[in-house]
Amino acid sequence: MEGELMSVMKMWIWVGTSVSYCYWMRKVIPPGPTRLLSLLPVISLFFFLPLTFSTVHLSGTLGFFLAWLANFKLLLLAFDKGPLSHPQVSLPRFAALACLPINLTKHPSTNTSHPLRYAFKALLVGLLVKAYDYTQNIHPKLIMCIYCFHIYFLLEIILALVAALARTLLGLELEPQFNNPLRSTSLQDFWGRRWNLMVTTILRPTVYHPTLRAAAALLGPKWAPLPAVFATFLVSGLMHELILFYIGRMEPTFWMTAFFLLHGLSLTLEIALKRALAATFRLPSLVSGPLTAAFVFATCISLFLPEFIRCRIDVRAFQEYAALGQLFTNLASRFSNFFHTNIII
Repeated sequence: MEGELMSVMKMWIWVGTSVSYCYWMRKVIPPGPTRLLSLLPVISLFFFLPLTFSTVHLSGTLGFFLAWLANFKLLLLAFDKGPLSHPQVSLPRFAALACLPINLTKHPSTNTSHPLRYAFKALLVGLLVKAYDYTQNIHPKLIMCIYCFHIYFLLEIILALVAALARTLLGLELEPQFNNPLRSTSLQDFWGRRWNLMVTTILRPTVYHPTLRAAAALLGPKWAPLPAVFATFLVSGLMHELILFYIGRMEPTFWMTAFFLLHGLSLTLEIALKRALAATFRLPSLVSGPLTAAFVFATCISLFLPEFIRCRIDVRAFQEYAALGQLFTNLASRFSNFFHTNIII
């Protein structure tokens, strides 16, 4: 664990140097293919860096931060689009926007989430981790449901901490990362307005809008959103496969991609039905909400989470929790010994 933490410090030197290079390249090279070529070495480096770590939390987090979000933002920057293309952004803000799962908003923050809310969710994560000690007495499907909530709470806490850090150090007004996904009334509501909005924000300009423009020329504006939605979910599935590879280093089975393709097809069908039946029929939210939750949980348990189990991510994560606890214990012991030796004596 200590070796991994030292590698993190070295990695951020590479990342800081690379981001500074991108910051100055956008000033001297006009947008287009030439700027894209100048950014390709950094994009390649960001795909490689997560492979230098072996722990679940570091390889997965860096895969999400760098290989996915940062690289997609750099692709947008190549054509003078996205959050990195703002002409007045400073280098520290440019670096934060490039490397962290945050996004500027044009309006003042209205997020009134109390810190106690996240403290409560951190407590729930602890209870869920403790529940894994009794897995032999719990039905496997229920264990999968626990995994669902564990991933959701942990993601929300991590992203909230990153957002709070960026807000405190750089004064950035940030978009929220989650918007009560358990209250979703449809797949369109869940994926478009409630779940991991940072991913939604980056996929719209990089995948959805280009596909939408191409499809509009072939199918017309009414039906163009359907292939655009499907293409967006396909790319999301492939990027999830990449992050899973960073974590597990195992040959992909593409079941996770199947999960996103199924949701893409289902969401495409949902949009088509809404367009066809909106004037005559619509399910009440009291019905559509539970149906949406049931579909998300059922597909997650059958297609998404088994891939994590196949890579033994749960077992390795608990080992890392124990190693991190031992690291803090060792550091506390060293500090105590130093204090007694050099201060008291």
